[in-house]
Amino acid sequence: MRVLIATLSFLIAGPTAALAAGAGAPHLDGGTLGLLWVIPFAGILLSIAIFPLLAPHFWHTHFGKVSAFWALAFLIPFTLFQGFELALFELLHVGFLEYLPFIILLLSLFTVAGGVRVTGTLKGTPAVNTLILLIGTLIASWMGTTGAAMLLIRPILKANAERKNKVHVVVFFIFLVANVGGSLTPLGDPPLFLGFLKGVDFFWPTTHMFLPMVLVATFLLVLFFAVDTFLHKREGKSETAAVTVADDGEPKEKLGLEGKVNILLLGGVIAAVLLSGIWKPGISFTIYHVDVELQNIARDVLLLAITGLSLMVTSRENRDANGFSWFPIVEVAKLFAAIFITIVPAIAMLKAGTDGAMGAIVSSVSTEAGEPLNVMYFWATGILSSFLDNAPTYLVFFNTAGGDPVHLMGPAAETLLAISAGAVFMGANTYIGNAPNFMVRAIAEERGVAMPSFFGYMIWSCLILMPIFVVVSLVFF
Repeated sequence: MRVLIATLSFLIAGPTAALAAGAGAPHLDGGTLGLLWVIPFAGILLSIAIFPLLAPHFWHTHFGKVSAFWALAFLIPFTLFQGFELALFELLHVGFLEYLPFIILLLSLFTVAGGVRVTGTLKGTPAVNTLILLIGTLIASWMGTTGAAMLLIRPILKANAERKNKVHVVVFFIFLVANVGGSLTPLGDPPLFLGFLKGVDFFWPTTHMFLPMVLVATFLLVLFFAVDTFLHKREGKSETAAVTVADDGEPKEKLGLEGKVNILLLGGVIAAVLLSGIWKPGISFTIYHVDVELQNIARDVLLLAITGLSLMVTSRENRDANGFSWFPIVEVAKLFAAIFITIVPAIAMLKAGTDGAMGAIVSSVSTEAGEPLNVMYFWATGILSSFLDNAPTYLVFFNTAGGDPVHLMGPAAETLLAISAGAVFMGANTYIGNAPNFMVRAIAEERGVAMPSFFGYMIWSCLILMPIFVVVSLVFF
């Protein structure tokens, strides 16, 4: 019994007290946390994976309650063991600095892109589908993976509305548009934006990530075209005719766009995000030891204003015709609230480096002499980015590699490339690996596409992406 109690105490609290005071603010020392603290995080992930399969009606109705359960399953014990002050600080910290900016950005992109509607008849042929994926991949680095995904997911779903086989279209869309395409600038993906804020040159990813991105994207586009061509031929002449001819038997209508003003508003969203990274007034507001910087407040206010403006200038009829509803963003908001809260101890353990419960992972990226193992940086950053937030995971390994942007862009450029590629590319491995993944899935399911479950999607990613990432490892690291 004594051994059992000692073991549980170590797993819950770690070898020493977890609260280390610093500069008057509560501080969570991840090196003192045991692995039991990640159970609520594992619980919300398993709920997302299992409930839609075993109890779909219950999940559709009560997923918010399940999310709240796992959030409280972490917060209540954390408050009891670590104290109210630390629990409040961590809740406000993750809320103001991570969750609210995340969901406000997603809300603005979801609303603005949802006002852009492709009119006319769009053919869901292999050539057209591949072209849409290529366009999405090319623009994702300049308007963000979330922006590109929200802009193009409805047109590609509309193009394939009459197709019998279309799950693969959405899966490859997530691979390419929602992840790989965001490799070339800090605007493309949050990890690269954090690198930019840490001093990495704006165009460093453009020059160094270009070849790895082209390699991965080429493999995926060629494979998609082959798979889509095979499935398209199997569907038969009747299905093909239904895609290429309008319902009334007349030739397809000319393509057009409604809600074009939202394209300009998308530019406003990008400008607001870029502004928060460039404008540094040095003013912040402190809410219970949490410093909220003025530029971030300004960004979020601008994004909310753009969201409201989009709703004002886009007709309700246009959004209805576009199949727009609020359910996908509500689902993402509720589920990711629990994810952001329960992920706190896992991120703290990683930040603790070799002193934390995940120290073996951190220590695996270097030799005993301290030399970086770039292939391990690629895989460690990537695998953790698949399940944790890829932005803080990028920062953990950025700091593990020294944290000096000048050194990392120079002599250690291959290490920074490994960290960047792992964080961006492997966000495609799971639905929660990158912000737009789950959103794309939710929109597709709302349109009647029977998307794979959490683990079902991972089968797709393991079979398709992992061999490509092995090639990336051999070629570049």
